[in-house]
Amino acid sequence: MPDAELLFMPATSAAALIRRRALSPVELTRAVLDAIAREQPRLNAFVTVLSDQAMAAARVAEQAVMDGAALGPLHGVPVHIKDQVDTAGIRTTHGSAIFAENLPVRDDITATRLREAGTILIGKTTMPEFGHKGLTDGPSFGTTHNPWDLTRTAGGSSGGAAAAVAAGLGPLGLGTDGAGSVRIPAACCGIVGLKATLGAVPWEAAADTFANNVYAGPMTRTVTDAAVMFSVLTGPSPRDAQSLRGPALAPLSPALIGGDLHGLRVGYIARACNARVQREMAANTIASLDALAARGAQVEEVTDAIDWMEFPGRIMYQAGFAVTCAQYLPEWHNRMDPVLLAFMERGSKFSLTEFREAQFARTRLFRTIQDLFGRHDVLVTPTLTRTALPADFDAAHDEIEIEGERCGITRQGWSSYMYPFNLTGHPALTIPSGFADDGLPTAVQLVGPWGGDMNLLRLGALLEQDRPWAQHRPPLN
Repeated sequence: MPDAELLFMPATSAAALIRRRALSPVELTRAVLDAIAREQPRLNAFVTVLSDQAMAAARVAEQAVMDGAALGPLHGVPVHIKDQVDTAGIRTTHGSAIFAENLPVRDDITATRLREAGTILIGKTTMPEFGHKGLTDGPSFGTTHNPWDLTRTAGGSSGGAAAAVAAGLGPLGLGTDGAGSVRIPAACCGIVGLKATLGAVPWEAAADTFANNVYAGPMTRTVTDAAVMFSVLTGPSPRDAQSLRGPALAPLSPALIGGDLHGLRVGYIARACNARVQREMAANTIASLDALAARGAQVEEVTDAIDWMEFPGRIMYQAGFAVTCAQYLPEWHNRMDPVLLAFMERGSKFSLTEFREAQFARTRLFRTIQDLFGRHDVLVTPTLTRTALPADFDAAHDEIEIEGERCGITRQGWSSYMYPFNLTGHPALTIPSGFADDGLPTAVQLVGPWGGDMNLLRLGALLEQDRPWAQHRPPLN
C-alpha cells in the first residue's frame, strides 16, 4: 500500500485491516515514523519522537495478531500525546525549559487507556509553555507551523497534535483543552476536535479538581475516529473528582439513529463576545446549518442577550497562571515565555473579590446555557472568527484583525466561541466546514447539553457525510 494511503487512512480502518491480518502494525508505524522524519524540520510538531520504542511496540502488536490474542479497538494504531499529559518514563516537558528533563513515574489514566486499547505511542507533541495561549510556540522549542501554510500558526495549545494529525503523522492525537486548546488548533488545521462534557474524560493533572475547566480529548481526521477514541478515554478516575460524578458514556439518542433530523431544534449563535466574523467562516457555518436543515432540522438564531463573561473568565485564567507559576519566577524568569509572564503579571493584580465574582459569573453563564437547552437540542457556532493567525502573532500585545478591522485580543476577537464552554462544562465538537479564500480551513462548532457527546458526534458524522473534508490534504514534503 502506498505510504500516502497509509498515512491518511482513518484509525478505525487501519485497526480493522490489522485485525484481518491485511495490514502490518510494523508497516504502518514505520510509515508514520518516516513521515515524521521528513516533516518534523518543517512543521516542528513533536518534542519527542519514540522511534525505537514505537517500532518495538509495533512488533509486539503484530505478534499478538498472529497469535490470535484478544485485541483492543485501536490495536496497532499509532497515537501521539500532547506534552502536557504524563507518560511514565517518557519526557513530559509541558512546553517549558523548567521541565525539560521531567520523567514522570506514572502514566496519566488517559495514556493508560490508550495503551490498553492497543495504540502504539509514537511521540509527544508540542504545546506553548503550560498551555497558556492559543498558538504553539515558545523559547524552549520554537514555533509549530500550520501544514496548510507555514506562515500561519497551527493554533494552540494542542498545536503539535493538530499539525501532526492534519499532516498524516499519526491518525490519533490526544490533546487538552483549557480555553479552546483542542478546538482552536483543530479548526486551524482542518481536523476534528472534541471537548467532552466535564468529567466524562478524566483530567488527573488538574490543580483544582473541584473547579476544573481543563479537558483531555481526541484530535482526529474523521468523526468516527474521534468517537472511538472518546469511548476509550471515558470513565472515572479516583484522582479526578469531576470524573467521579461525571456522566457515563451516554447512548445515542434514538432520534438520531437515521439521517432524518425532523424534530431536531438547532440554535445558531452568530456572535459570542466578538464583534466580527470572517466572511468565509460565517458563510461556511451557514452552509453547515443548511445541511442540517436539508435533513429536516429546525434552525433558529439565538438572539438572547448573553453575558459571555470574557473579562471575568480572563480573571480566572490569568490569575490561575499567576498563582501556579509564581514558584518558577526566581530561577526561570529569563527562560519563560514572555506572553506567559505578561499573563502572570496581569493575573497577579486581580483581587480575591474579583476572582470570586468571576466564579459567580461562571455559574450564571452555566445557567444561561442550560436555559438555551430548554429550547434547543444543539447549539451551532463558527469555531473561530477567522482562519489561523500569523505564526509570529504576539498573544500578549497584538490585536486580532478581520477584514481590515481590529477586533481585540484573542479571547475577544478570535476564540470567543471556545472558552465559555470550558467554563460551563457542556460538550463541544469542532469539525471542518470548508476553506477560506486564503486556502486555510474553516470550522463549525456543535455544542450539546451535558452528557450529549455521542449526539454531537452523530451530528458531526452527518455533516461529514454531507460536506466531506477528509479527502483534502495539506502540501507535504
